[in-house]
Amino acid sequence: MIVDISQEILSGKVFSGDPVPVSRLVKSIDHGDGYNLTEFSMCAHNGTHIDAPRHFISDGAAVDGLGLKPFIGECFTARRSGALTADDVIVIMEQARENDASSRIIIAGEAIITVEAARAFSQAGISLLGVESQSVGSGDDTADVHRILLGAGVILLEGLVLTDVTEGKWFLSAAPLNIAGSDGAPCRAVLIR
Repeated sequence: MIVDISQEILSGKVFSGDPVPVSRLVKSIDHGDGYNLTEFSMCAHNGTHIDAPRHFISDGAAVDGLGLKPFIGECFTARRSGALTADDVIVIMEQARENDASSRIIIAGEAIITVEAARAFSQAGISLLGVESQSVGSGDDTADVHRILLGAGVILLEGLVLTDVTEGKWFLSAAPLNIAGSDGAPCRAVLIR
């Protein structure tokens, strides 16, 4: 089974203040051109995307310096809602280890990664943390949560669509576009079981 967990870019969610994706047909068969050609512009953090450390750390690694290992491999998906505590993270990590999938963690549901949870995840040795929201953290804590996780080398996968995803072990493929020097990049994320 393959589950697409990506938003469609043009109709997907946009974080408050970020530019909205725009698409324009610059060549059209219907208008006499020999082919169709689409131009588009977007923020690196529109729709389903990854955050590289450079997003909040000035000398942090950019997208093109991350390699593919964090984005492809076994992961554990947990379903939670509300503000996560360190105790919640302990339970999630125990379940992930029991399923031999503790390197990449995906949280389904309306969960909020708090500063406390970010610290616990950053100490758990994970390489990637995925969430349904367009950004980890909430309100005034968003920047702190990003700095804690990205500073610990935890790559963020945000804007996931996990409605039809059950808890447990999955195989994740969420490679970002290879954009040199970028602080983030859109990706097509899928879970395979």
